Amino acid sequence: MAVYVDASIHNYGRMTMCHMLADTEKELHEMADKIGIKRKWYQANASTPHYDICKAKRILAVENGAIEVGRKEMVSIIRRLRAA
Repeated sequence: MAVYVDASIHNYGRMTMCHMLADTEKELHEMADKIGIKRKWYQANASTPHYDICKAKRILAVENGAIEVGRKEMVSIIRRLRAA
């Protein structure tokens, strides 16, 4: 079981964002709590439930054990999660 952050760069206002997702919803929310992400930012209705996080929160996630993945790896993880 793991939490993943991608290297995507999406501009949102003045922030640069990436995606954070996990093998389980519980793990995802636990990481969000650890790094100070509000639950209201959880995108439950997205094609794959996740949080969009800024670069500073991404650094905190990695420091707390999140695994950095590239685009291809993230696509594979998303496919695996959807199939489960």
